[in-house]
Amino acid sequence: MDRITQDLLDKKHITTQQIERLTSRGVKPENLLETLTKVGAVSANFVKRFVVEQIRLGRYELSIIHQYHFLPEHEVLKYLAELLSLQFIDLDSVDLDYRLAEKAPFSQLKRAVAIPISQNDLNVTVVFSDPLNVAAQETLQRIYPRKPLNIAVATTKQIEAYLLKIELKDSVKELVTNIRNELNSIGSVEEQQNASSILQLIDVVLKTTINSRSSDIHIEPTEKNCVVRGRIDGSLTEIFIFDKDIYPPLASRLKLLANLDIAEKRKPQDGRFSANVGNKEFDFRISTLPILYGESIVMRVLDKTKALVQLEEAGMDQSSYQKLHKALQSPFGVILVTGPTGSGKTTTLYGALNELRSVTEKVITVEDPVEYRMNLIQQVQVNPKVGLSFADALRSILRQDPDKIMIGEIRDHETLEIAIKAALTGHLVISTLHTNDAISAIPRMVDMGIPPYLISGALVAIQAQRLVRKICSYCKEDAHLPANLLEQYKHLIPAHATFKEGKGCRECSGTGYQGREMICEVLPISEELSSMIAREVSKVELMDQAIKEGFQNMFANGINKAAEGITTFDEILKVAKA
Repeated sequence: MDRITQDLLDKKHITTQQIERLTSRGVKPENLLETLTKVGAVSANFVKRFVVEQIRLGRYELSIIHQYHFLPEHEVLKYLAELLSLQFIDLDSVDLDYRLAEKAPFSQLKRAVAIPISQNDLNVTVVFSDPLNVAAQETLQRIYPRKPLNIAVATTKQIEAYLLKIELKDSVKELVTNIRNELNSIGSVEEQQNASSILQLIDVVLKTTINSRSSDIHIEPTEKNCVVRGRIDGSLTEIFIFDKDIYPPLASRLKLLANLDIAEKRKPQDGRFSANVGNKEFDFRISTLPILYGESIVMRVLDKTKALVQLEEAGMDQSSYQKLHKALQSPFGVILVTGPTGSGKTTTLYGALNELRSVTEKVITVEDPVEYRMNLIQQVQVNPKVGLSFADALRSILRQDPDKIMIGEIRDHETLEIAIKAALTGHLVISTLHTNDAISAIPRMVDMGIPPYLISGALVAIQAQRLVRKICSYCKEDAHLPANLLEQYKHLIPAHATFKEGKGCRECSGTGYQGREMICEVLPISEELSSMIAREVSKVELMDQAIKEGFQNMFANGINKAAEGITTFDEILKVAKA
């Protein structure tokens, strides 16, 4: 029996009979306390208050809570801070003074799991993960001898994340010093942009963000700093913090690389450039936007190897892959891939193009912009400035004797009408549409002004998809789902499901997730469905017929992925709709 359960028993907050009843039902000793809270023998809130009181009295170490996942660290620390009359701080909501943190030796901050965040005329505010660690407080007080410490509390996870940022900032400190020296010694703006240290800094930023698997790099000036963030597995993560004076030469050099006008800072601009990072060549699509403190610069990382991805490697389950693969063998018709921005639609289209391209057939694409360049495919870049829209490009393409056509996105009635007519005249057309699920694409096309009888004759299949984060393979462990969730979704959960979760480790930066995978639903348009579309039946009737034909929706597909331990149940609930 664990220590907290034993102490609760000794103090008669629980009884021996309650424990014996649970052990007779096969509850393991390490799960006793959590099960006692679930069956109502003692509330989780009471356990939290009991544990915090024992920590405050020095009977327990603060680390004891890490053994119990149902006692969240932030809740325990918040209550402990309240008892000690200290402030509990969410570090993500604070503008940290990094120069203050740099005055303390990094090794001591790491050992103390503490970080100084601000100072005023009276004191220095230092955030600790353990507010009862007096030795750590005395060590930091010696570093800031002139002002007393104002002790605050934050979670270990948050403090370690910000310490990692300080460590990264330290790693480029010498480079930043060189940049400053070069800027001071060089007179003209042009020479400053060509300074070698700025190029080295850009190289470090690109390498670090790409090694951390970022899909986008955001460079943003704030009032005090220049922040570099990366979108990793769909979420933005702060990677570098530079002082504000580094931003102007960094922004100018990036704009030069992308052939943008460095003097124009009042209008948005778009461009692209290529660079070798490690042993691979990457394309970067760059966008600038004027904001309050300068320009927000966003670079989309385009890994050329992703253009060669196979559909079955993109995370599609075997059943969905077979349905889409069969649709791609159609000699003519329209295949649609739907989903919100950032759901991996473009990757799926390129996967489909890999299946379609061959020497014997002409494949033409219309894209805005062309993200990946591929052999054996004629790719057209849309350019509205010179009058080349999707619709204009499509009209010209049809005179080029194509076999297969890919349209990056159907945005308006005109483009959709030409795509449908192309499909009805013997071409296979694949494209994307913005809808939340597969079946919604049908009424969406009707809303865009296409007669239902034309849709029914042209449509071959519709795929809807989302991206979910995969559990980190380095810290994957068994997950315990709440009984009410298991009961609510028992009709969807397969037998022998093994739900997992990520504990959080250095490999995944404490998130518990690493990488992303697709969940999807594929709706092949059968003869019966085609007939129903032409008769303009309701969306509900279409769905009932699809289910009769074996259609599995995206939520059920996601539940299967969670049951296989690929992603978490929480992630599916967040991304897909039941």
